[in-house]
Amino acid sequence: MTETAGQVWDAIVVGGGAAGLSAALTLGRARCATLLMDAGRPSNLAAAGIRGLLGQDGRAPAEFHAAGRRELAAYPAVRFRGGEVVRGERHHDGSFTVTPADGRGERTRSVILAPGMRYHHPRLPGMDQRWGGSVFHCPFCHGWEVRDRPLGVLATGAVGVHGALNLRAWSRDITLLTNGSALTGPQRDLLTAGGVGWDERPVAALDGPGTELRAVVFADGTELAIGALLVKAYLYQRSPLAGMLGATVREPDEMLGVEAVEVDGMCRTAVPGLYAAGDAATAVPPSVAAAVASGHLAGASAAVRLAAGY
Repeated sequence: MTETAGQVWDAIVVGGGAAGLSAALTLGRARCATLLMDAGRPSNLAAAGIRGLLGQDGRAPAEFHAAGRRELAAYPAVRFRGGEVVRGERHHDGSFTVTPADGRGERTRSVILAPGMRYHHPRLPGMDQRWGGSVFHCPFCHGWEVRDRPLGVLATGAVGVHGALNLRAWSRDITLLTNGSALTGPQRDLLTAGGVGWDERPVAALDGPGTELRAVVFADGTELAIGALLVKAYLYQRSPLAGMLGATVREPDEMLGVEAVEVDGMCRTAVPGLYAAGDAATAVPPSVAAAVASGHLAGASAAVRLAAGY
């Protein structure tokens, strides 16, 4: 795929992760002139493998993205342009202009936002090198790989209790770590009834050989042996485009914790011609499987609208 300039595109897809690739594939098969603009920073590159995606279970994220690019190359309607999109504008005629950092804007009849998200989680010594492996935020993505180990959950309040009880599908040795936050009586009762332990002391660090996790280290210097750690992460928009183009962005709630672009069941925002897919618009815990599905819906929605002459 090569860059093409000086035309009005049917669709511009912002983001080349699972959702963006899926949207571009759907649009290319519908013969819509599509430009995929990608900054080259998929959210899941830290993971050892994609989990829970039928036909791709265990495949390295980089391999998955490369395969998607090769598949798109078979469709002449799809072109690729590297670079981060930093600005967007909607015009009076309903078209859009999106502009990357190099300042060369592209005009389009529709935009699909799939830029991925920024993950915010507690910053503890020893966490970054284990993120996406023995330290994770999604049990459905990583629980199978750490099954039957002693597991920890680093979270507070109702979110922590929910996460710890949910993790029982993968282990019967679970400890909720509240990192200095006190549990209520009813929360302790729920944990006790579910066979889950807890520790309210502040956590100072994670320890273990290489990327493996052996123990959490508390501020008082003592340790708790665990083999993997579920961490509550909050997801925030990586790109300001949604707001620039007039879409509504929801504040992250306590339970899901995602600053999501508001879309309907077909990935349409309230702005005609503007769609959002993947983690940026998720209403469920993020996953590659959900991203692929939402990218397909967004691409199909855009293609139907374009075919109708809008």
